[in-house]
Amino acid sequence: MRTIYQSPKIIIREFLPREKQTFLDLFKDEQVTQYLPETSPERYVEMFNELLENYEKKNLSRWAIFSAIDNDFIGMCVARVFAHNTNQIEIGYVLSRNYWGKGIATEVCKALTQYSFANTDTKEVVAITDLDNTGSQNVLQKVGFERLSNLIRNQEELAYFKIEKV
Repeated sequence: MRTIYQSPKIIIREFLPREKQTFLDLFKDEQVTQYLPETSPERYVEMFNELLENYEKKNLSRWAIFSAIDNDFIGMCVARVFAHNTNQIEIGYVLSRNYWGKGIATEVCKALTQYSFANTDTKEVVAITDLDNTGSQNVLQKVGFERLSNLIRNQEELAYFKIEKV
């Protein structure tokens, strides 16, 4: 199991195969998923199986976020090649409701941005959010992302953010 980031507050690491249900349970809370694209329970199972394969094949994937204090599961995050521009890396995260508003999203975004710049050839990291997800938009801007023109993905208009490698 590889850890990609650790601080006094959080650990970002690979999911273990036995943590599949932990991963799946994250997406059962409608408030947690309200800004995510519609996805079937079967697709979440596929995502989990894919992330395990990704650990063996490449640097980019979805990872678990745990509390460094009590090892409680916080959520998951992702860094992947951006479908709209393969020269960019897209990051994202999903946190359990108990961990909203505690600065964890900000720390995760900073960590994923640094990881993406250090472990890929990209010069740009991007993120997209639902237009109504002002919380995540504020997090991205706090981390230094610039809001660009909205983009369309699967007939849905989304807020689009970018940060460039310095």
